[in-house]
Amino acid sequence: MDDDVEKYAQDRAVATWLLICCGLVFAMVVLGGFTRLTGSGLSIVDWRPLMGILPPMSGAEWQRVFELYQQSPEFQNINSHMDVDAFKGIYWLEYLHRLLGRTIGVVFLVPFIVFVIRGYIQKSEWPKYLLMFILGGLQGLLGWYMVKSGLVDVPRVSQYRLTAHLVAAFLIYAYMFWVAMSLLFPANASAAKHPWYGRTLALAALVSVTIISGGFVAGLRAGKIYNTFPMMGDYWLPPGLMALEPFWRNFFDNMTTVQFDHRWLALLTFTAILVYWFHARKADLPKRARPAVNALLHTSVLQVALGIATVLLAVPVLLGALHQAVAMLLFTVALYLVHALRRA
Repeated sequence: MDDDVEKYAQDRAVATWLLICCGLVFAMVVLGGFTRLTGSGLSIVDWRPLMGILPPMSGAEWQRVFELYQQSPEFQNINSHMDVDAFKGIYWLEYLHRLLGRTIGVVFLVPFIVFVIRGYIQKSEWPKYLLMFILGGLQGLLGWYMVKSGLVDVPRVSQYRLTAHLVAAFLIYAYMFWVAMSLLFPANASAAKHPWYGRTLALAALVSVTIISGGFVAGLRAGKIYNTFPMMGDYWLPPGLMALEPFWRNFFDNMTTVQFDHRWLALLTFTAILVYWFHARKADLPKRARPAVNALLHTSVLQVALGIATVLLAVPVLLGALHQAVAMLLFTVALYLVHALRRA
């Protein structure tokens, strides 16, 4: 009995650490949204994983990094009016975004080593946690790969690379969150999938697809056009919806199509959540799943309201960042429900 209590306390400590890391990844995604929306993401034109920890510490150093920026397409085509002081305003957000990424690495690695030494994480489980760390490092590399796409010719990052960077952040977050939930809510030997598991997994997949479509909206800055709702301008089916060839490119490269898809995916997701909530109230769900069902509905209502407001106001920075943050919150609730019903 004492061994069980000690094991539970150890698992709870590891889960708490993982949830702290999840919170930092959540903050990273939100800060990334602010960085993108304020046009700060291309302000640092080199990638120095170790030496880049420190910001410019002198006037000469500021001048050096500014001169590097002056060689970029963004400065030459958009920000040629900037002096060093104005440059600092966009530099700091990108610097903080990269610094937070490095901080997450430290916050993950140091406790992991401590937990291994103290025996909280058994040797058989090391690969699971090492994979998290490797994925985090690859995410940093993917972030630089994304930034590089905006440093040649057109001063805008590729929507494909931006969406890949966003999806990778969500996958790392989901992986750590799932492991943390499994430590906090271990399934007993007789546990089996709940009858509602399949439809809950499908709903979580729909939420994920809608978020991915939002990544393409962000990458193309498609929220800046058709700032009306529910119609797009004077149209339900706006002109140019399938203007590109081949056909599939419209779903990733056509601003009109990308915004159209995201709108209707969002409304479909909201409708599906509403129907799910209505029927789930009468279902025999596990105790820990029931509050999450209500949270799913409340979060989706907030997300739809933020999405509509963001479109109508042509994507102001604060609303755009909040819309991205609540998307991650909605994803979290859906993931929690899937976990709760997987071994009920």
